Amino acid sequence: MTDDKLNAIAQQLMRRRVDELDDLEKRVLKHIMDDAHISRDLEAEDDDPARRATTGERIADKVASFGGSWAFILLFLGFLLVWCAVNTLLLSKDTAFDPYPYIFLNLMLSMLAALQAPVIMMSQNRQALKDRAAARHDYEVNLKAELDLMALHDKLDELREKRLAKLMQQQEEQLEILNRVVSTVCPKA
Repeated sequence: MTDDKLNAIAQQLMRRRVDELDDLEKRVLKHIMDDAHISRDLEAEDDDPARRATTGERIADKVASFGGSWAFILLFLGFLLVWCAVNTLLLSKDTAFDPYPYIFLNLMLSMLAALQAPVIMMSQNRQALKDRAAARHDYEVNLKAELDLMALHDKLDELREKRLAKLMQQQEEQLEILNRVVSTVCPKA
């Protein structure tokens, strides 16, 4: 019975058979059939221990968050200025631990970039997965809303047709009564 009802809903709303629909569309139709909500809080699902981020993923998110902030840029700019000032102005050529052209600083910056780039990419990949899940959920909600609206339009059309048929029947009855009244008041000569 459920499969027949699902098939009927699929034909009515999607103009296709159930076996022609993908899993997402079937799921939406089942929610419509059960008159159930499809929206859910994706952030709450992230709090689920089974879906919780690993320690490495959380570290990658924090590094990417800090590495892409103005605080990081300003702190790093300050560090570079201090490094250059100390090695150029305060220390003599003989006592400077990294004299101009700052080869050690260049090595440290290269290593930082080599480590920071993959960590940021891991965080971006994780965010892309979240974005795809959110987009899929948005599509499900929008599809259900669209199908619910189509069903509502069908119901309104059906009600309007029934009301119109009833009005037509009442009008015919009234015309019949009017014809009888006219024939009794004004008999044919």
